[in-house]
Amino acid sequence: MQTRRRALLILATLTVLALASLTLALMLGNIPISPRNLLAVLLGDGNDLAREVVLNLRLPRALAGLGCGGLLAVSGALLQVLLRNPLADPYVLGISGGASVGALLVMLFGVAGGIGVSSAAFLGAFCTMLIVFGLARGDGSWTQARLLLTGVIVAAGCGAAVALMLSIAPDHKLHGMLFWLMGDLSQSGDSALILGALVLVVLIALPFARELNLLARGSDLAQSLGVEIRRVRFVIYVLASLATAAAVTQAGSIGFVGLIIPHLVRLAIGNDQRVLLPASALAGGSLLVVADTLARTVIAPQQLPVGVLTALIGVPVFLFLLARDSQTGK
Repeated sequence: MQTRRRALLILATLTVLALASLTLALMLGNIPISPRNLLAVLLGDGNDLAREVVLNLRLPRALAGLGCGGLLAVSGALLQVLLRNPLADPYVLGISGGASVGALLVMLFGVAGGIGVSSAAFLGAFCTMLIVFGLARGDGSWTQARLLLTGVIVAAGCGAAVALMLSIAPDHKLHGMLFWLMGDLSQSGDSALILGALVLVVLIALPFARELNLLARGSDLAQSLGVEIRRVRFVIYVLASLATAAAVTQAGSIGFVGLIIPHLVRLAIGNDQRVLLPASALAGGSLLVVADTLARTVIAPQQLPVGVLTALIGVPVFLFLLARDSQTGK
């Protein structure tokens, strides 16, 4: 009972944190919005300028950041269990590289419109997912090490393709391509769609929480307790890959969210996937919303790529975690 109460308290705290990050995102920017004006706009009142800024510019972007950050964090948590590797993140299997190849191809050859770029990015990510799983499966059996190695090699190939496209891209297209690669929420699409994807991913993953808890302790133990290892691995791989593809399609390549957030959540609540997955979704979304708010405001009116901010936040946090583990002997 005490453990359940503590888990509910942490989830409630993270929910409040997510709402606070959204509130800050709606208030801060080139045109500051006071708390009173923000409340008036959200209640259907307020002046035209405030309504335009909040409802049409900042709210969709903030909700997209919440959804993308949550998807990356949940994907990272799933992959760290699937691969039993604390360094696993949503990009380790090459999904982000495939999305980058698809998006940059569209940008390079002049297909206009965010829908074209987003569609190409998702198609590239989906094709990469099929290639990695097909190569790793080989003769019908695959291991965590084989999947990880295949993903790393495919990611390296995608990285080479991206470097080639950047080297031949004309100057007037290069800035947009680089900005997309470093993460950019300004061109994100339907925020309701990405939030729906986050909710769906969490709802699909939660029924597998028991199997994931056992799998985290080792494949042999999980199999001896009745877990269908092959089925669970396949479902988690596909789910994590599609979650990553959806996030990268909307926001570009944003690093460290899927790597750092699951570790921070484990420090607070342990490794119970029933709590870890929704907590990671809330914490990852909050981090990305805060990072995007900083990206919009720190050198306003210019904007920084949000991926730069997440890296600047993530690197010291990760080094702190490494130092902490070494001191505690973990």
